[in-house]
Amino acid sequence: MATIYSPDSAGKERTRLTKTIVLALRELMKQSEPNQETKDLTAYVVLALEEIAGNIDASVEAWEKRGYWVKADKFRLEWEWAGVTARNMRTALNNEDWGTVALSAAKIAQKLIKVTIPERHRLGTPWVGASRQFYQK
Repeated sequence: MATIYSPDSAGKERTRLTKTIVLALRELMKQSEPNQETKDLTAYVVLALEEIAGNIDASVEAWEKRGYWVKADKFRLEWEWAGVTARNMRTALNNEDWGTVALSAAKIAQKLIKVTIPERHRLGTPWVGASRQFYQK
């Protein structure tokens, strides 16, 4: 049987998610007062961070197989903030604590400051309807 090759590796997915998070944060910072779009943007950021946090083990699996434990642990520590921030933001969104959402968004922006998005990107608006998915989980 042939080996199944997935072109969407955990690293590529993480890169796509970080770019869309940065785009969502830019839109979130433009919001003057909370509305449905604010909830969608915040929910999308939470869901994307949770997905990133869930894919970290898949990323370091190959390193651990080869015995690169230090490299794997360093990578885990480098991305540990994603799960913690997602939990904090999830709680803030459930409580509609917009001050905490803004603080979390600023922390995320600091972590992803090196992420660049081209002017003519094809990322779209993946956050539309994200609050519906957020409340289903």
